[in-house]
Amino acid sequence: MTSTPLADPITAVAARATDLSKVYGQGETQVVALDRVTVDFEQARFTAIMGPSGSGKSTLMHCVAGLDSFSSGSVRVGDVELGSLKDKQLTKLRRDKIGFIFQAFNLLPTLTALENITLPMDIAGRKPDKEWLNTVIEMVGLSGRLGHRPAQLSGGQQQRVAVARALASKPAIIFGDEPTGNLDSRSGAEVLGFLRNSVRELGQTVVMVTHDPVAAAYADRVIFLADGRIVDEVHAPTAEAVLDRMKQFDAKGRTS
Repeated sequence: MTSTPLADPITAVAARATDLSKVYGQGETQVVALDRVTVDFEQARFTAIMGPSGSGKSTLMHCVAGLDSFSSGSVRVGDVELGSLKDKQLTKLRRDKIGFIFQAFNLLPTLTALENITLPMDIAGRKPDKEWLNTVIEMVGLSGRLGHRPAQLSGGQQQRVAVARALASKPAIIFGDEPTGNLDSRSGAEVLGFLRNSVRELGQTVVMVTHDPVAAAYADRVIFLADGRIVDEVHAPTAEAVLDRMKQFDAKGRTS
């Protein structure tokens, strides 16, 4: 009796863009921000998106996260096709399946840290999983600051609240848009460490747009965009390798 060989395991995909294009304007004023981009964001992986200014990196994130419409192609979060959703359905998907961390902390000043963390679930009428919430709060080191309002917290602590808020609802994927852009190097390293640990210890999926090679080095892989297209990808990146790749973009920009 012969045995059938097992197939190689296929890594599950949290989000996928296929032939994704985003075009602004028409005729002579037309700008192609994304040009038929195809990319998978695998579950329980930390991906950084990099590229020169105007490369389309933020546009890619915004389209995949359901924050912006796209001109053609396909975006799926899990098994849901975003292009088929109406506005209310898209709002619900963002609320239930996607976490966001932005450069601006986006905390409500009248709410405590804990109230800011649970706010999206409160709006949705859902009770947080207390065990999970405690795990997240412990991981980001906020146990002693939950009763403080944003004005009583440092910038680093405010961004920890934003990270905890993104994680608290167990989203399918978290998107970060320059999440350490307003932080000093020490606070930025702490936040990036929390994001990396959320992937390694909690199985979270994180996609982060950044211009900082040091920040990108916390990711499992870095994808590079130029002129609206993915032009390179680096796995297990180091800050030096990312910086060298970015210098190549700069050199091309000066000679073109």
